[in-house]
Amino acid sequence: MATTVTAPVHRALYEPILLAGAPPGVAILNGTLAAALGLGLHAWLPGLVLWGAGQALAVAAARWDAQVLEVVRRHMRLPARLEA
Repeated sequence: MATTVTAPVHRALYEPILLAGAPPGVAILNGTLAAALGLGLHAWLPGLVLWGAGQALAVAAARWDAQVLEVVRRHMRLPARLEA
C-alpha cells in the first residue's frame, strides 16, 4: 500500500514579491519618474496621472504574469529569429 506524504509550503516560497501590486523595479522607476515630474518640474497633475497610469499598467501586467519584467528583458536581448 502506497502512502502519500504531504508537506506544508510557506506562501512566501511560491508567491512573487510585489511592491504595491507591481514588480519592485517597475514600481520604483514609475514612482521616481512621477516624483521627478511632480516635484522637479512642479507639474503635479501630470505627475499624478503618470504615476496612476504607470502603476495601473504595471499591476495589470503583474496579474497577467508575475515575471513579466524578466520576460520583456529576455525578449529584448535575444534576436527575433535564431539561425540554425
